[in-house]
Amino acid sequence: MTTTMAASRISRKFLNLLPVCKKRQHISIQYLHSQISNSTNHRFLSSSTQESYDIVIVGGGIVGMATAREILVRHPNLSVAVLEKESKISPHQSGHNSGVIHAGIYYTPGSLKAKLCVEGVELLYKYCDENNVPYKKCGKLIVAVTPEEIPRLEGLLKRGNENGVKDLKMVESHEIKEYEPNCVGLKAIHSPHTGIIDYAEVTRSYGRTFEKAGGKIYTNFEVKSLDVTKESSPESSSGMKHPVTVRGDNQAVQCRYVVTCGGLHSDRLAELSGCNREPRIVPFRGDYLLLKQEKCDLVRGNIYPVPDPRFPFLGVHYTPRMNGDVWLGPNAVLSFKREGYNLTDFNLKDTFDALSFRGLRKLALRNLAFGIKEMYRGFYIGATVKQLQRYVPELAREDVIRGPSGVRAQALDREGQLVDDFVFDSGTGDLGSRILHVRNAPSPAATSSLSIANMVTDKVEQTFQL
Repeated sequence: MTTTMAASRISRKFLNLLPVCKKRQHISIQYLHSQISNSTNHRFLSSSTQESYDIVIVGGGIVGMATAREILVRHPNLSVAVLEKESKISPHQSGHNSGVIHAGIYYTPGSLKAKLCVEGVELLYKYCDENNVPYKKCGKLIVAVTPEEIPRLEGLLKRGNENGVKDLKMVESHEIKEYEPNCVGLKAIHSPHTGIIDYAEVTRSYGRTFEKAGGKIYTNFEVKSLDVTKESSPESSSGMKHPVTVRGDNQAVQCRYVVTCGGLHSDRLAELSGCNREPRIVPFRGDYLLLKQEKCDLVRGNIYPVPDPRFPFLGVHYTPRMNGDVWLGPNAVLSFKREGYNLTDFNLKDTFDALSFRGLRKLALRNLAFGIKEMYRGFYIGATVKQLQRYVPELAREDVIRGPSGVRAQALDREGQLVDDFVFDSGTGDLGSRILHVRNAPSPAATSSLSIANMVTDKVEQTFQL
């Protein structure tokens, strides 16, 4: 078929789609061209059709969506977009976690984590009440089961009180039954304002309020590159008003400034603007067990261990869920895929990235025995049940089944130390001056999401002089 014949057939096809009119011959060439263009798939949008924004947020998790929302609350005249690489927001850490609303007991008094958590829990409860997001204040017991744990438990109570956590109470052994009839221990801290929630739903609610304020959410947009061109001055016709181009596989947007909240990929996003890869993100998977439905009445609220300062992670606990399930666990093992939620998930790039990093090797050597035990418990349910029976002796192996898993983005420095504070970065050159990377937002980032968003927005205003 000749080119002329093909064009003729296409023209007739689109003519037949048009409303009836007296003079079809007067239809513009421009209209016909637009219809043909809209029926064609382009690898990249042309620069003339790229959407432009004042600020683009990369990452549709709970921190990214909370930050995007807060920016528009403070600056309603700005145009803001969120880019999420998956088909929906909150697909990874924000949607794969225990769902606990933490009160702020564990964190060092005066630290940023403590301040943000105590502020954040109040903001979160207030937001949920105002936006009809369901939650439950089911409370929490931190239980000491050996005499050696009692001094550490008393230290936690002192720490929580110094942090301003409300209504904490030390309960004696016989009083534990008043809160958890099946739980045993020597002493416990009761935290009545600890709760549970579905953080994926919280993130979706942030997204809805963000869109109602005029924001735009792009899904299936995995950022591959960041480029900058010259910004034009008010008197000049050269350059661009939105000099940063953010490209994905098959689309691109332009903007003045970029904020990345990349979670499990925050180090790789930072590298796109010339940042050092350190601190490196190392993924740790946590595998949960589920209580069988007929056994879910074994617990009423959260039951947690007293943290052991020798080990980097908290330990197994009982966590009720909004849907009535009860999760038990988790363990903490290296994940061989950054978004790998199954025991056998494997990604060569992610695995090489982790194992080749000296920081992980140093951490593993210091905690070798702990790591082996965690791996063992990941494969053998009975080993996890034995740990859990220290708190609820009635629990039996036949009461549980394998449950879901989550992957935590753990930031590590090259000496193998867990990075336990917030890390911001930018990059080099003109591009670096227009980017703010949130490289580490440590747990409890979900509880603290609104207070973190306030802090990040303060940083955005300062960095970009909004």
